[in-house]
Amino acid sequence: MTDPAKSVPTLTLEEKASLTSGLNFWFTKPVSRVGIPSIMLTDGPHGIRKQTEGGDHLGLTDSVPATCFPPAVAMGCSFDPELLEQVGVALGVEARAAQVSVLLGPGINIKRSPLCGRNFEYLSEDPLLSGALGAALVRGIQSQGVGASLKHFAANNQETDRMRISADIDPRPLREIYLRGFQRVVEDAQPWTVMCSYNRINGVYSSQNRWLLTDVLRGEWGFGGLVVSDWGAVSDRVAALEAGLDLEMPSTGGRTDQEILDAVKAGSLDASVVDVAAGRVVDLVGKSVVDPDAVFDADEHHALARRVAAECVVLLKNDGVLPLAADTRVAVIGELARTPRYQGAGSSRINPTRLDNALDEIQALASVDVAFAPGYLDDGKTTDELRAAATDAARASDVAVVFVGVPAALESEGFDRTDLELPSEQTELLDAVAAANPNTVVVLSNGGVVRLSGFADRVPAIIEGWLLGQAGGGAIADVLFGVADPAGRLAETIPVRLEDTPSYTDFPGEHGHVRYGEGLFVGYRGVDARGTDVSFPFGHGLSYTTFDYSDVSVSVGDDVLVTVTVTNTGERSGSDVVQVYIGMPDSAVARAPRELKGFAKVHLDAGESRKVEIAVRRTDLAYWDTRVDQWVVEGGTYRVEIGASSRDIRATCTVDIDGDDVSIPLTLESSIGEILANPAAAEVLSTLFATADGDTPALDPAVLEMAASMPLERILSFGNFGIDREEIRQQLDVVNGKSK
Repeated sequence: MTDPAKSVPTLTLEEKASLTSGLNFWFTKPVSRVGIPSIMLTDGPHGIRKQTEGGDHLGLTDSVPATCFPPAVAMGCSFDPELLEQVGVALGVEARAAQVSVLLGPGINIKRSPLCGRNFEYLSEDPLLSGALGAALVRGIQSQGVGASLKHFAANNQETDRMRISADIDPRPLREIYLRGFQRVVEDAQPWTVMCSYNRINGVYSSQNRWLLTDVLRGEWGFGGLVVSDWGAVSDRVAALEAGLDLEMPSTGGRTDQEILDAVKAGSLDASVVDVAAGRVVDLVGKSVVDPDAVFDADEHHALARRVAAECVVLLKNDGVLPLAADTRVAVIGELARTPRYQGAGSSRINPTRLDNALDEIQALASVDVAFAPGYLDDGKTTDELRAAATDAARASDVAVVFVGVPAALESEGFDRTDLELPSEQTELLDAVAAANPNTVVVLSNGGVVRLSGFADRVPAIIEGWLLGQAGGGAIADVLFGVADPAGRLAETIPVRLEDTPSYTDFPGEHGHVRYGEGLFVGYRGVDARGTDVSFPFGHGLSYTTFDYSDVSVSVGDDVLVTVTVTNTGERSGSDVVQVYIGMPDSAVARAPRELKGFAKVHLDAGESRKVEIAVRRTDLAYWDTRVDQWVVEGGTYRVEIGASSRDIRATCTVDIDGDDVSIPLTLESSIGEILANPAAAEVLSTLFATADGDTPALDPAVLEMAASMPLERILSFGNFGIDREEIRQQLDVVNGKSK
């Protein structure tokens, strides 16, 4: 293949315009005359969804077999960037074998509400965790000569009215919560493409939001790749092109290409804009590695999928019943154990190369026969006979392992959930089984959190199994029998009630708008700020061993370095996730009590100790200062907390950090307090208010406190001070000049 980039200057305007939209559902357009080939983009954040014929965006058409790794809802709980980079490498290898040039993922949108129907595709409610894990996936995928597509940019946090809804977000939460993860991935991993979302942000479609796609993404973050639309996300093609949307997908049959040509001919669109977008498409084509002989080892990738799944399983509760011994008489109850739900529905639906189920894998690890009772049917319904058989099996066993979860019909791309409840048939079955056998272990299969407060205090063990991909059945068995330590930690809060979630009163919006009224206080930030009870907090997860933290220290250089010695104090090997949270109790701006700013996963043998160092970037301490529209590190004393969850803090230190210099221009609208805080401005104010003999009257502290928040303009309006406002403006301009 000739170098496509060398062909750009020879392209006609018509050919350049043609490159900015798809050939069909999955392919870009070629320009055969100058040797620019067509390349394939395809879905698959956790696997390759290469459809065998035609195309759709809801997973309705069959696709070629590929490894179905755990979806993002599970992988987020790994807290393990190195592991996710390995998954990314495997995805890149399979994409090359399928002749796919761009894999449409990862999705790193924030889990604002647990009701979002697509939460199974997203990593976390926390932007730092989402960004760190997303960057790892991108690095892995692109190491194989395959492009990643970071999505959905941005604020795509619900499915209700998803193609039109305006996410109305104030500047600080937009920057600090909803864009921060994207910024980290772009700056750390430079994905080949970024996919714009369907929704509007503060009234403007993402696809034609120049501030988002050009000013922020390219100008501030230095993105050098291509911006592609989500499939069908473009409302106005010319406006989108001008905003920085390079490639529209899928094909529009040439309609929008003609709109671009017409706009150029009419003089309403500069031809250079088309040149830039076409050039980016050509650059993308040139990066793609074409290897017709590429293959992948399906067995090797299945083994990786099983290992990854075990790293994602979260042991929420264990009163000593787990792990199981091989000779434990086990009753497995629940059709989900035999017919697993292992991924979400919609555009990320993978056709797996093989599929394990937990029932077979449990039997393979047990040294005695395992009893099984489905308890309910595939559609979730149950009967008295099914319930009676399940309770009989439980009563006759040492331990009952009950599989429950959210049916696929209630959790999918395209619509949001309406509650956090498990089906009543399943909870009634669980109640009956727990009454028959107090040693009841609950295994959950769900793409978003479910309410556990109805039974969590009545069963001795709960495993959050999420959706674990094609090897999830084996991973669950490995965890149940202690072959693998449950290594996952919650990447999202499990609330006691839906009403306790910070977004509850502002989801999913109305009349085309959803107000992000909780602001910065998303997920654990919100419940921790309010002291709200939770079923299980962000970062929580148990091991089959125990860990102790000691020798904690914090030092400040270019970044903040947290050092802690972690010791496995138990009798088994296991993994722990050391989490660093930072807060600033005396901040001048609103902040959550603590925010995750660093983490490290460490595997230790019984009795082993290891010194762990976690670097917190100085930039991650910054807040978005709306006065100057920039990131600012506030100077002062920060509280550094080292813990095993946002509510399990093991050690606390304080550290003083120098702040960034911020110059806020002073005007007549500045408050007396703001003026007095600036020594030069305070001197000007004193001079202006001096008495005839040159003395400045002393102000009563109570009066000063009352006046501190009053604008100078209002003070002047209360009386005739004989002060010329223009003179004050000039004096303040002088002060502002000295402060720059």
